[in-house]
Amino acid sequence: MIAYVCKYTPIEMLTSMGAELVRVEPEVTNFNEADALMHPNVCSYAKAVLEDMAAKDYEGIVLTTCCDSIRRLYDTLKSRYPDKFVYLLDVPRVVNDYSTGLYAERILALAKAYADFRNMTGNIDDKVFKELGNTIKVEQDSLKKTGNSGSRAQPDEKAIQTHAPQVRVGILGARCPQSLLEILDEHGVRVAFNMTCTGMERASSLWDRMPELPETTEQGSENATGSSQSDLMKYYASALLGQIPCMRMVNAVNRERYLEGFESELDGVIYHTVKFCDSYAYEYTKLHKEGKVRMLKLETDLTKQCEGQIRTRVEAFIEALEAEKRVNMGKAEQMRNASNTEQLQRPDGNHMSNRIHDKQADKDILVMGVDSGSTSTNAVILNGKREIIASATVRTGAKTSESSQKVLEETLNDAGRKLGRKITREDITVITSTGYGRVSIPYADRNVTEISCHARGALYFNPKVRTILDIGGQDSKAIRLKDDGTVADFVMNDKCAAGTGRFLEAMARTLEVDIKDLGTISLESKEEIEISSMCTVFAESEVISLIAQNKEKADIARGVHKAIAGKAYALMERVGLSPEYMMTGGVARNKGVVKALNERLGADIYICDTPDIVGAVGAALYALGID
Repeated sequence: MIAYVCKYTPIEMLTSMGAELVRVEPEVTNFNEADALMHPNVCSYAKAVLEDMAAKDYEGIVLTTCCDSIRRLYDTLKSRYPDKFVYLLDVPRVVNDYSTGLYAERILALAKAYADFRNMTGNIDDKVFKELGNTIKVEQDSLKKTGNSGSRAQPDEKAIQTHAPQVRVGILGARCPQSLLEILDEHGVRVAFNMTCTGMERASSLWDRMPELPETTEQGSENATGSSQSDLMKYYASALLGQIPCMRMVNAVNRERYLEGFESELDGVIYHTVKFCDSYAYEYTKLHKEGKVRMLKLETDLTKQCEGQIRTRVEAFIEALEAEKRVNMGKAEQMRNASNTEQLQRPDGNHMSNRIHDKQADKDILVMGVDSGSTSTNAVILNGKREIIASATVRTGAKTSESSQKVLEETLNDAGRKLGRKITREDITVITSTGYGRVSIPYADRNVTEISCHARGALYFNPKVRTILDIGGQDSKAIRLKDDGTVADFVMNDKCAAGTGRFLEAMARTLEVDIKDLGTISLESKEEIEISSMCTVFAESEVISLIAQNKEKADIARGVHKAIAGKAYALMERVGLSPEYMMTGGVARNKGVVKALNERLGADIYICDTPDIVGAVGAALYALGID
C-alpha cells in the first residue's frame, strides 16, 4: 500500500502501475514517536501521519510540498524508513501552461522513481501512458453512464426522499477528521461539499476537466488519447491542478467563488483546522468576518481524544441551525408539522410518545432534565407549567452510570416529599440528558448538548440574558443569544482545565483552603498579586512560590480569581459581549470569581440562586417540548 495525503497526488497513475493507494486519515492516541523525531510545534497532522506510518505496514508514502510541516515530515520519514518509498512531489503554486507542463514532468519523474523502487522492467513510459489512458477512459465512461459530472457531487434523490436531513452544511479547512463525518451522518446532516485537503470527490472534480478520450488502442505512444504521451500527461496534470485550489495555491480566490455558489443552499459551514496550521486560520478569519454563512470553527490535533470535543461542538451547531430553521418556518408551519407527525423524533432515530404536547399546561405532567458533568451530576423535575418541582446534585465520580442513577433516585424522592406522594420513573413523561455524560444515561429518552440546554435554562431564569458564561468542572463555555432566544454563537475551552472548577480545586488544595471558602477569603485581599500562568501545573508551582514568599492566602486567592476572570472575559469576547450577562455552573457560586468578572466586564453579571442546575433546567424544558 502506498499512502498519500494530498488531492494533487496522481493516484490514478500510481494505480495504473499496480500500486494500492490509501488516503491517510490518522486518528492517533499520542505523538510519542513524532515528539521524539520532530519539533513539538510542527503541525499536528504531520505528526499524526508519522505515527500512522509507524503503526501500519505501508509500502511507502507520497507527500506534496503543501507546507513546511510536510517538508519536515518528508525529511524525517526519509531518514526513518530508508527502505520504503518516501517521495516528495513538488506541486506548482500557479496554474498556467508552463506550470502544467512542469507538473507533468514531475509526475512522470514520480512514476519512474516508483518503477525503480519496484524494479519494473521494460519501457516504463509506454506502460504508464497506456494504463493511465485506460484508467481515465473507464472513469469517464462511468461518469457518462451515471450522469455524475460537474464540480459538485450530486445528492441521491432517493436518499433525500427517504431520509431528508434537517440541515445542510459545507465543510472547509484542512484535513477533515473521519469522526466529524460520522457525527454528521449520524444526525442526518447533508454535506453539500467537503472542500478540505482530500475531501472533494475525485470523479466530480477531476474527470470532467479532462478531454474525453477515445477507445484505447495498441498504438504505443499514440494510445489512449490518439495524440502524444506528452499531451496525455499535460491533460492529466492540468486536471489535477484545476481542482478547487487549496490555500497554498495562488488562485485560492476560486475557493470563495465556489462557496458563493452554495450560499443560498447552506444552513451553515463547519471549518476545521489543525493545530499549528496557519494558512487555513487566515481563511476562516476572513470568512467569519464577512458573516455571509453561519460558521463553526473546529481546531483539533487529530487524536482520538478529540472525538468528544468535536461531538459537543458539532451537535450544538446542528441544534442551533435546527432552531434557526424552526424560527424561520414560522409557528403555523411548525404546528402543522407537529400535528402531522404526532411523534417526537429522538436523535437516535427511535420514537417516543408525544402525549406531552397534548397536555403541556397540565401541572400533573412531570418531566426531568439531567446534566451529567465532569464534577457533578444535576437533575431537575418540572411540571407542565414549567415550575421546578424537585432537584438534586451528586458528585459524578468515576462512573457516569452510577451517579446518574443516584441523582435520579434523589430527585424522585425529593419530588415525592414535595408532592406528598411516591414518584417513580414511570411518573416522568420524558427525560432529557445533557452534559458530557449525556449519551451514557440509560434511562434518558433523548439527549441535547449543554450549549443548547444552558441557553434555554438561562432564559428561564432571566429572559433578558444575551451572553452566558458557563464554567464547569473541567471546561468553560461562552454563549451569545439572539433576541429570539436561539444560539447566535458559542465557543468552548475543553482541551485544558485552566480556569475551571478543577483548576480552582487545585489552587484551594495548594493553599490548604476548603474550596467553598476560597471565594470568601479572596474578598479580604489587600495586595494585588498577578498569577501569570493559567496552566494548572504551572499555576500551582507559582502559588507555592508565593506561599514561600509569605504572601497572604487572601491575596493569592484574589490573584487566582483575577486570572480566571481574564480568561473568561477573553472567551466571552470571542462570541461578542452583548448585555445582559449571566454566569452558570458551579464556579458561579465563588464570590471572588464573580467579583473579578464584574470588574473586568464593567457590569454586573447575573447569578441565579441555583447556578449549577441551569443546564438541567434547560434539559427539562427540552423534555417539555420547548425547543
